[in-house]
Amino acid sequence: MVTTETEISSSSARALTLAAYVSFVPIGIATVLLGPMLPTLSSRWSLDYAQAGALFNAQYVGSICGVALSGWMASRWGFRTTMKVGLVLISAAVALLLAGPMAMGIACIAGSGAGMGIAIPAANLLVADANPERRSATLNLLNVCWSGGAVACPFLVAMASKTGHVPQFLICVAGISLLIALGIASMPASIVEPVMTSHQAPVIPLIRNKPLAFAILSALFLLYVGVENGFGQWMATYAKSLGTLTLAMALATPSFFYAALAAGRWLAPLLLRVAGEVTLVRLGLLLSCAGMAGLVFSRGLAGVMASACAAGFGLSYVYPITIALLSKEFGSARIGSFMFLLSNFSGGILPWIVGVCSTRSGTLKAGLLVPLLGCAAMFALYLGNWTQISVEPPSDSVGRAHRLGSDEPGSKAGEAYHSIERK
Repeated sequence: MVTTETEISSSSARALTLAAYVSFVPIGIATVLLGPMLPTLSSRWSLDYAQAGALFNAQYVGSICGVALSGWMASRWGFRTTMKVGLVLISAAVALLLAGPMAMGIACIAGSGAGMGIAIPAANLLVADANPERRSATLNLLNVCWSGGAVACPFLVAMASKTGHVPQFLICVAGISLLIALGIASMPASIVEPVMTSHQAPVIPLIRNKPLAFAILSALFLLYVGVENGFGQWMATYAKSLGTLTLAMALATPSFFYAALAAGRWLAPLLLRVAGEVTLVRLGLLLSCAGMAGLVFSRGLAGVMASACAAGFGLSYVYPITIALLSKEFGSARIGSFMFLLSNFSGGILPWIVGVCSTRSGTLKAGLLVPLLGCAAMFALYLGNWTQISVEPPSDSVGRAHRLGSDEPGSKAGEAYHSIERK
């Protein structure tokens, strides 16, 4: 799916953009909620590591289904309706997470994933098309709103757990999501949004021209979200297992990881002025490997915090620059959609593998080697010069028709870098 750049009034653009910004705060909370909630859910449902890891599968199966529906819904009913449906699903799922037996809880986790899969692509496309002259800036701010929710979530869960008010916290998150959905629904008819069309260009010739680049980019997209989730979403459980931290502090530890992730993405455009894209990614992946290895050997809060920050800061460059390179190499929306589906698939599988390995070995430290190995594999993939290899350059008309990032991807990595659709 691609969107048409229809002219809309500045007042409509501002209202639509603000609605997307506000909606991304609870979406950010919902995206990472399962990680800090995992110790609570594991205790409540008597889960071992493998069973707890399977909960991520439920979330990301729902997310994949949501992503598959999002484009169709947006082209049929518009961006706002699609966002409303996603927010209502998130609201219902979060509110009912602890309200019944485990089967109901798993259904809620899948429903929350579906809501995110529906709402996130629609919000990204809405912001991009409502602000055709300021795409990078507005998408950057949209990502900042998501990051705010993601960073705050573990701290909020920790505070609620310390005071025994976790159900009330979930109700508050659900209520905020529902209020935002109602606010979008009450927007006046004078607010006009861009229109999505279903025009698509053939991609087989593009893949045949650059088979090596396609294969390596597919592997990178398959690995990245799984590595990020496999590390960040298990941090609270690992910190709790150390026995040296209070429960509240253990549940809050993922916030250090997500804060470093956000900080790195803010600084990346500046760092790209002094280092190339691939060089920056290589350095970042080395730092992430060091952080992930450091966590395995951490015994107290200082080690956990330092390891989380190193891993988050190093990973912060990888996904956006990989998107920028995808845009440079192919510039096809259909290939981009395929890559994002791969990301969602690995987002559920790798955290589950962490749980399985931990159960079989009897320690979560063994499971955390999975994201470390994934990070090392991404570093190995970035060691090659595959970005310079192609059989024949793709048609410029095809490339210009379906840009994923900036207007001139590759010429300004910092521009394409900000055009991120969250997993």
